[in-house]
Amino acid sequence: MTEENYNYRTSQTLLRNQFPGKGKLQIPIIPKFEAKPGDFDDLLLIGFDKTHLEDNNHLNRMVHFFLYDYRFERVWKHPDNDIEKLSRYRAVLSPDFSMYLEMAPVMQLYNVFRNRWCGAYWASKGIRVIPTVNWGDESTFDFCFQGIEKGCTVAVSTYMASESEHHEAQKEWFMAGYNEMLRQIEPERIICYNTPFPEMEGNIVYIDYDRSSWRYMSYERSLPKENLDVYKIDNTTPTDYDILAPYMVGKGGGSAYGGNWKPSKPEDQRLVGAPGSTNTSTNAKGETTQTHIGDDGKADMERHNTDHGTPHRHTNPHDHSVTWEGNHPNFGPPINYEGDAPEFGDVIGGKSMMNGKIIKGNMIEQNRFTGISDFNWSIKCGGEIEFRWNGIDYGAFRLNNRYMLAWNNGKNEVWFDTVDELLEFTLGADRLRDIITDIAVLARTI
Repeated sequence: MTEENYNYRTSQTLLRNQFPGKGKLQIPIIPKFEAKPGDFDDLLLIGFDKTHLEDNNHLNRMVHFFLYDYRFERVWKHPDNDIEKLSRYRAVLSPDFSMYLEMAPVMQLYNVFRNRWCGAYWASKGIRVIPTVNWGDESTFDFCFQGIEKGCTVAVSTYMASESEHHEAQKEWFMAGYNEMLRQIEPERIICYNTPFPEMEGNIVYIDYDRSSWRYMSYERSLPKENLDVYKIDNTTPTDYDILAPYMVGKGGGSAYGGNWKPSKPEDQRLVGAPGSTNTSTNAKGETTQTHIGDDGKADMERHNTDHGTPHRHTNPHDHSVTWEGNHPNFGPPINYEGDAPEFGDVIGGKSMMNGKIIKGNMIEQNRFTGISDFNWSIKCGGEIEFRWNGIDYGAFRLNNRYMLAWNNGKNEVWFDTVDELLEFTLGADRLRDIITDIAVLARTI
């Protein structure tokens, strides 16, 4: 055996066994946090992705990892690289490696181990560490609370469990794990990132999500080149690494898909209903849509009685199949027709269809995008978007896994490989990313 091979097979980077825990799984134990006066007075958090060794403005905050995992994988792969930086902050929450419900159980266990190992390692280097607690379903309760001393201060987040733009709250899942945590750990206090649910018991230290966000921090809008490794995924760097972008939100737990989809606008109600029925809706432009509801009470086919201002891409009418991927509707490419289109019932196999509901269409103001994440979600689900800016009408669509911006004169169009590229496109002097909440959205299918 060479010295190189011996050093590798006996290294702590491989073995990770220097912090023995209790029981069969030997999950490392994070030492109990010893609170000091003022530790929890007017407490704010700072995301790990916004910490910089040269920044001295926010050292009174605690560092959190309620972020997508690729933003902090480095603390597991290269645990020594950030010790100096993290040691300067008030305290550090252990990294919140994902515990999504859909994950393979062994991955959930592995991520609990990584959470506790990093916390124990930082504590051994003199950093003040508070365990972050997360869980899956009840099958994880026998290991997801291990490695945490009884009576310890812990941290949780309700962000993913709360109702969001397009998904219902996952409160039932959250409260089941939270109450089990209270029983097993009996925490002295609970740091809660985002608004607590009224049913949550215990000594809760509420951390305002907005006050801990980038809006109250003084950073440049670009990520320093030396920190790009924070964002690496399999040796690639995502293009959306603007650290102040408001759509870079935190995560918590629960479903990887964010919970069940919910209709958030009046016209969205057309996508659910009685099995076999057909709902009819009219958008702000007076164009009608027929939506067939499948056996599961969710839309499976939809007809748009419009060409969306792009007759070279859409016939009037045209249809879309609707599938439900990741708990949200996903519209297939347009099904166009030469000559007369078949009856809508014939398109879906001639099923007898009950009369559905007449759905009130969205007003233009209701169609408005609330942020970049709202636009991303809509177009990635196959939504067809028509909007007006400076007196010019445009359409934005997903076709064949690419994205198209078309002028509604039937002539000009530009293609993009990613939504980010589309958002960077300028309409006259205005970048679409910068005006996305200001454009007048004439019609959107989701």
